[in-house]
Amino acid sequence: MSVTQDLETPEDVIFPPGDLYSDEPPLESDLHRLQMTLLIQCLEWLWQNRHDFYASGNITIYYSPRQRKSEYFRGPDFFVVLGTEHQPRKSWVVWEEDGKYPNVIVELLSDSTAAIDKGLKKQIYQDTFRTPEYFWFDPNNLEFAGFVLLAGKYQPLEPNPQGWLWSQQLELYLGVYQQNLRFFTPEGELVSTPEEVAQQETQRAEQEKQRAEREKQRSDRLAAKLQELGIDPDTV
Repeated sequence: MSVTQDLETPEDVIFPPGDLYSDEPPLESDLHRLQMTLLIQCLEWLWQNRHDFYASGNITIYYSPRQRKSEYFRGPDFFVVLGTEHQPRKSWVVWEEDGKYPNVIVELLSDSTAAIDKGLKKQIYQDTFRTPEYFWFDPNNLEFAGFVLLAGKYQPLEPNPQGWLWSQQLELYLGVYQQNLRFFTPEGELVSTPEEVAQQETQRAEQEKQRAEREKQRSDRLAAKLQELGIDPDTV
């Protein structure tokens, strides 16, 4: 969503501080921040046993062919790099990461960035990053679209009957659920957050407790009925 600049002329060079986690301005709203965090949490939880990916958001990707952090940098709102070491980073420096660019990028649209996300950034991700899949999502009006790189050009992804878009890179669907962009498994199951998993386990435990209580009440009623008939329940 936030925008840095590519080097055009010497006057356009931006010299970002080198020790920040991100050289990007803050995300535009709580909706944007929460959406970015939601995507990261869900993927990290789903892939908790994997060690071959890096997922992050709103940190700087440096990609200068001259290996200079003072030129050519962008900060996608959410991105995933596959086939890399799963460890924290302050930024993604392409020339320090075996030349790897993101496999998947998601930009969160806003009134101030939509034109750039749909135009300049899309062009950079297509022509320079060569990122296989690019999605955008507007947390306010729920606009959602995705593109796959075919023969060097982004082509729109076709939604399934639920309106979800398939990511071959992640082997997951992306779709809007309760006004948020979420991941879904190939079988159509929602990829949960750790908090949702904990809530589901609590609900299951409560349901099991209620089932056991109902079973005990049924057993007690049956025992009482047998006693009324002069039958010892323990002998049945």
